[in-house]
Amino acid sequence: MRSISRKTAAWVSGAVIVVVVGTAGIVGAAHGGAAAAGGRAARTAATARPAPVKPAPVPVRLVSISPASGSPAVNGASDITVTYNEPLPVSAPLPRLSPAIAGTWQRAGDTAVFAPATGYPAGTRVTVTVTGQANARDRSGESSIFITGRYSTLRLQQVLAQLGYLPLTWQPATGATATAPNAAAQLSAAYSPPAGTFGWQRGYPAELRGFWREGSPNRLDMGAITGFEADHAMGTDGVAGPAVWTALLRAASAGRRNTHGYSYAIASQRIPETLTIWHDGRRVFSSAANTGISVAPTPVGTFAVYEKLPYQVMTGTNPDGSHYADPVQWVSYFSGGSAVHYISRGSYGWPQSLGCVELPYTAAAAAYPYLPYGTLVTVTS
Repeated sequence: MRSISRKTAAWVSGAVIVVVVGTAGIVGAAHGGAAAAGGRAARTAATARPAPVKPAPVPVRLVSISPASGSPAVNGASDITVTYNEPLPVSAPLPRLSPAIAGTWQRAGDTAVFAPATGYPAGTRVTVTVTGQANARDRSGESSIFITGRYSTLRLQQVLAQLGYLPLTWQPATGATATAPNAAAQLSAAYSPPAGTFGWQRGYPAELRGFWREGSPNRLDMGAITGFEADHAMGTDGVAGPAVWTALLRAASAGRRNTHGYSYAIASQRIPETLTIWHDGRRVFSSAANTGISVAPTPVGTFAVYEKLPYQVMTGTNPDGSHYADPVQWVSYFSGGSAVHYISRGSYGWPQSLGCVELPYTAAAAAYPYLPYGTLVTVTS
């Protein structure tokens, strides 16, 4: 049988049918129109992509608060930083501080930062509260509590020296940034004093140096604080309490220096008894003086002048039980009822008083301005 091969084409309903006839009969056929449509459908299905799914919004959560809760001795002038897991929306409430102080909050990336205008004083209990973000899984609504530290004794001494209340100078260390003359910088330095060096002013007796303890409370500090208190109409107890620190930092910011100089006095009980005064590094006064009798001695030690009166009637009880009311002048109290003052005596230079340091009239008038508040008076045995 002969092999027959031929191609037959025909139009059926507008579509081309191709039939291949071979020895095995009809070996293949396709409906052109259906194949084309099917191909297009397959290509469409192959290239189609699922519609993008919008991710659920991430809730704003608290990550940390700095200073951390429970932190002691915090610098009250430092920034307070609250960190979140993502930037805080503009519509979201900012944290709250208690007690509230002047300053500004700034949103910076994932943080909210509070920059105080000045800061918190020493020993302040500060609460930072992060308000709720309406999401049960976050930590919003939490509070962080920290306590500011104590002011530095070293910084107290630095400022007193700079303002002229000590017989020393103080200079910042070479290359160190000087403390800016503003309240915020002064408060920050009160917590964390800058490095620097003290230097003694010349001309004072060696006894004065023995009272100094850098970085620790000492007699020189007490006298300087007393003088500062008097200049700022405060009680003269020689203690750097909160009110003294507030006034001291203000004076440092404004550069308000001591205007009466620095004085030191020694009342010697060696016969003949004398009172000697040094002022601004020079010996400016020396006179015969009377100190206390054995039954009413003048206290031995070093004390700060805490009260001054140009005139007074001193009253009290004599050793024999009788009472006295003596008019005195140019009075500078330095320990309890003991004072440097004028009283009329027939002579001077030996024990006659009931605990005071007595001077002749002319000498007392000359000594009075050289014994300003805070002057250290050393009474030797």
